[in-house]
Amino acid sequence: MHPIVDLVEHQTIAAVQREEDLAQALKSQANVIFLLTGSIFNIKDLVDQTKEAGKAVFLHMEFIEGIAADRKGVSYVAKRVFPTGIISTKSNLIRTAKEEGLMAIQRIFLIDRSAVQRGIKSVEQSQPDAIEVMPGLMPRIIREMTNMTPLPIIAGGLVSYQEEIDEALRAGALAVSVGNDKLW
Repeated sequence: MHPIVDLVEHQTIAAVQREEDLAQALKSQANVIFLLTGSIFNIKDLVDQTKEAGKAVFLHMEFIEGIAADRKGVSYVAKRVFPTGIISTKSNLIRTAKEEGLMAIQRIFLIDRSAVQRGIKSVEQSQPDAIEVMPGLMPRIIREMTNMTPLPIIAGGLVSYQEEIDEALRAGALAVSVGNDKLW
């Protein structure tokens, strides 16, 4: 069993894109928060607030201003910020996060059949705790990916309605990351 499966209690993940939306996410049912915002000046405070609210927090390394999306940036985050884990499109950052004791979610964009194959090959090498597939509006592809890898799948991107969340979950997704606070 993958540790992230035990972590996810509510199958909607709050994907917080603006700092001012964090308070709403902290009041929501979602027990996992994806922080897609913040800077070197406030990320520790945002992470601490989230953890104090009893929620797991994953930082999207490419979206944190002032912290490079590289090995040193991940090491800094692990040693000074202490999130539950990171999200990244970069395999090398996934491996670094794992070496630093963080959980890691690899985000892959599925634009065509070859992107699916490249994505599977990439996650086989980086060994993340889960895969976030984008866009999350593709139940057939989610179903195929759950058959191609033993890793948990998180659907995300362009999800706007509860029915889309339900479809992704029925297709085999562990959870769905959503930016719309009404769906948290």
